[in-house]
Amino acid sequence: MLTRLYPLAWRERYGAEFESLLVDERDDLRSCLLVGVNVLRSATLEHIFPTQGGTMDRDPRSFGAVVRHPSALIPIAMSLTALALLIGHMVIYGVAREADEGATAHLWQILMAGQLPVLAFFAIKWLPRATRPALGVLALQAGAVLASMAPVLYFNL
Repeated sequence: MLTRLYPLAWRERYGAEFESLLVDERDDLRSCLLVGVNVLRSATLEHIFPTQGGTMDRDPRSFGAVVRHPSALIPIAMSLTALALLIGHMVIYGVAREADEGATAHLWQILMAGQLPVLAFFAIKWLPRATRPALGVLALQAGAVLASMAPVLYFNL
C-alpha cells in the first residue's frame, strides 16, 4: 500500500525492491510509524521533484534544480532582506514619513536595484534552457519583489 504513494514510473523501476525492503523492516510499532512517515515524505517529494532513471539524479531542468542556482536565489534573498529592513525600521521608528531618507531607505534602494542585473542574467541563461521552470522561478522572484514593495506603497514611505 505504501508503494502506491509513489509515481507510476518510480514504482515500475523500484517498486519490487522497495516492497521487499518494507517487508524486511517490520519490527515494532514505532519503527513502522517512522517508516510510514519517511515513505510519505519521500513519495511527496518524488511527485514534486521526480528522480531520473537509475542514476537517481534530479532533472537539471526541473523547477527544484533551477531554483537552487545562485542566480535564482540571490534576487529572492535580496528582496527578502529589503523587506526585513523595512519591517525592522517600522518596528523601531514607526511608519511616519521622514524628511530625509535614512540609511534604511538607501539600503532598500540598493538591494532592489542591485538585483536587476542578477534577474537579467537568470532570465538570459535559463529561459532558453528550461522555459517553464524558469518562468516559475521568475514568478517567485516577482512575488518577493512585490512583497518588499508592498510596505513602501501601502505606508507611503
